[in-house]
Amino acid sequence: MSSLDVARTELAFAILYLNKAEARDKICRAIQYGSKFLSNGEPGPAQNVDKSTSLARKVFRIFKFINDLHALISPSAPGTPLPLILLGKSKNALLSTFLFLDQIVWLGRTGIYKDKERVELIGRISLFSWLGASFCTSLVEIAEIRRLSSLMKKLEKELKNTNKYKNEEYRRKIKKTNERSLALVKAVMDLVVAVGLLQLAPKKISPRVTGALGFASSLISCYQLLPPSQKAKTT
Repeated sequence: MSSLDVARTELAFAILYLNKAEARDKICRAIQYGSKFLSNGEPGPAQNVDKSTSLARKVFRIFKFINDLHALISPSAPGTPLPLILLGKSKNALLSTFLFLDQIVWLGRTGIYKDKERVELIGRISLFSWLGASFCTSLVEIAEIRRLSSLMKKLEKELKNTNKYKNEEYRRKIKKTNERSLALVKAVMDLVVAVGLLQLAPKKISPRVTGALGFASSLISCYQLLPPSQKAKTT
């Protein structure tokens, strides 16, 4: 394959990736939190980028709450324990609430909705909803990792005296464990970011810490949106 063919392939992949609204949102999120890290809450160009990008991102999330609303009313996977089902549904409900209320915040910041005090209140409620959703996600990922670990131990006993890494099911479970571990790291980061945005611990979680964790979380999100084959190349 010539260098021109390689360039065409890479450009085609970039176009396919950037055509996703979710991917553009996460790229903007990385810019937003990167600017927050640089500004450290101080007025200036970086803070202006942070605020303008935050407002622009809300357009990408119009009616996105429908996704989690659909997941909320959809049946869970067979064999899922009841506590995990309840945690998952709680996460969907909280995330849907966050995204719905975020639309009202967007209306307030654009000047369409005039009650500024109510917009500020709704904004805090939406962030608390995101905080709760991130907490539920963390618990779900921890529980799923434990379930996978238990299944892998049983499989290891069955595959004793053989090369377990040649077993397709074992490799699939390793891949799922890695994906769940990455999702757990992201959820914990988002949890701290939500605490920082709500200023619940301003002495420990400064705007710079919030920005750094938000930027790292955004990069993880961008990676998770890559097609499987491209993920394998990156790994």
